[in-house]
Amino acid sequence: MSGVLNERACLLTEQLLARAGELKVIPHALQNGAIVVDCGIETPAGLQAGLLLARICMADLCHIQLIPGELEGLSLPYLQVQTDHPVEACLLSQYAGWKIDVDKFFAMGSGPMRAAAEVEDLYRVLGFGESPDKTVGVLESNTLPGVDVVEKISKATGVDPKDIVLLVAPTSSIAGNMQVIARSVETAMHKLLECKFDVHRVQAGFGTAPLAPVAKDHLTGIGRTNDSILYGGSVTLWVTGDDESLLEIGPAIPSDSAACYGKPFLDVFAEANHDFYEIDPSFFSPAVIIFQNLDTGNVFQFGQMNTGLLKNSFGF
Repeated sequence: MSGVLNERACLLTEQLLARAGELKVIPHALQNGAIVVDCGIETPAGLQAGLLLARICMADLCHIQLIPGELEGLSLPYLQVQTDHPVEACLLSQYAGWKIDVDKFFAMGSGPMRAAAEVEDLYRVLGFGESPDKTVGVLESNTLPGVDVVEKISKATGVDPKDIVLLVAPTSSIAGNMQVIARSVETAMHKLLECKFDVHRVQAGFGTAPLAPVAKDHLTGIGRTNDSILYGGSVTLWVTGDDESLLEIGPAIPSDSAACYGKPFLDVFAEANHDFYEIDPSFFSPAVIIFQNLDTGNVFQFGQMNTGLLKNSFGF
């Protein structure tokens, strides 16, 4: 299959690179020709960089913006995401399903490079893959990757290092904070997939989540960004098909269906020895899920917000 997701993301990445100074991101050319873009480690990349980073992560099959909001009377921006291509944008591109672990470097890998690598079972389940000439990936990390990391990605994707661009941002940065919180719809879609729901029934997705204050360190940032979606995220999905299956699966989708619900994410993360992939996967979902059935006209809502926990997590 051709590289539609990678093509779209690469076009947007070219715009980011052309505006590097304005966006306050720093591109680095590695010896093997790859480009690594610092989006928040040694540079204060800002709101516009964060929005572009999130769009690239979703292969630009989305619309993302900041909107005004509040948390128990306190003014707080919210990140709003919408897509008419939820399977492609969220599952096949945005989901952070590739664990990049090379020597002392570790990152959560997301973006359309995953579709070129196809190292996750998700691509076999959904019957999708790409063979692009160029690829771009987003790495959640507080250190920049070196040549060895690019070589691993090159081997997995079949893309020459000189045609690879990696965008890197820690959660303790404005842009990194935003790209994680832009995953409200993605978490709902992935939860549905984990629950064996036919995700192709989902025609569109809309989600909001509070933009957490940028944390002073990477670990605290991981806690705040995840809490934002787990306890403050609301997602609406437009679906086709019968109502009975929605009523049956609905209670299992929001975060309150997990046994560890009610704990700050950092506590759950510590119990899993700081390994995302050891956490109960049922926990990664929005606080509230709303299904709008296009065939029957019926609407179903499940889950609950936990604003008190959010205030504590955010330091209010």
